[in-house]
Amino acid sequence: MFKEDNAKIRNQILQAVEGMTDEKLNQKPSEEEWSAIQILDHLQLMEKTIAKGVSRELEKEKSEKALKKPIALTVSRSFKVDAPKHVIPTDEFVTLEEMKKRLNASHNLLYEAYGKATPEQLKQKSMPHPVFGKVPLVQWFPFVGLHEKRHFKQLEKTLSKLD
Repeated sequence: MFKEDNAKIRNQILQAVEGMTDEKLNQKPSEEEWSAIQILDHLQLMEKTIAKGVSRELEKEKSEKALKKPIALTVSRSFKVDAPKHVIPTDEFVTLEEMKKRLNASHNLLYEAYGKATPEQLKQKSMPHPVFGKVPLVQWFPFVGLHEKRHFKQLEKTLSKLD
């Protein structure tokens, strides 16, 4: 189920930026806000971090079991969450073509991690989240899609300010 949801939101994100110039996509609406490319960069950094984290947890002998968390809250932009340092986007100029490659690579990494796991491992093991605390591995895959939905709203807002 999550695979279709994640693919759907990713396609919406890519459609939103399709046909725009690299210059426009790298333009920040203000000094405090991210450009469209930076939003995409954050998404691939986050997905890569989650994929690597899940893979690490799967290899561990012991990993704490955790209760399911209300990850659906991720979509709400009513509360601000500062991005952890390792998922803060680059300030460098990046082409859409290059960013699409990075997004594709992070997506593949996530599906590889998921493919290695048994349903039992996904329920029995967990990984820390900066807001929700320990989150069962089974919830990290749908979390990626929810996180992208959150940033899709931000992306639309950012693009609307560039006209």
